[in-house]
Amino acid sequence: QVQLVESGGGLVQAGGSLRLSCAASERTFDRYTMGWFRQAPGKEREFVAGIRSDGDTYYEDSVKGRFTISRDNAKNTFLQMKSLKPEDTAVYYCAASSTYYYPKGSYEYTYWGQGTQVTVSS
Repeated sequence: QVQLVESGGGLVQAGGSLRLSCAASERTFDRYTMGWFRQAPGKEREFVAGIRSDGDTYYEDSVKGRFTISRDNAKNTFLQMKSLKPEDTAVYYCAASSTYYYPKGSYEYTYWGQGTQVTVSS
């Protein structure tokens, strides 16, 4: 059972940056595709970015060029967010999937963190 713990959320002004971190509990973490999702109030949870076990990355269109997902060998996944906009305000979740081929649906992810709040003020 993989346990995920996010950190790094907070309040930032529009145009600012934040770096989210996700720590996994399992040594087998590197076999999983890792993803970041977000959920704004009154909206459905949406895919933001993913990184496969081979390091290949993929993004939702609205964050391309602004967000960067990465992972290290110590069971951590990161989401570097730049040029933040008020519409990026949401609870951000880290998740792990055993699917290799670019999973984007919430149903494709088995393990989830508790979420971290990101608030971007205008």
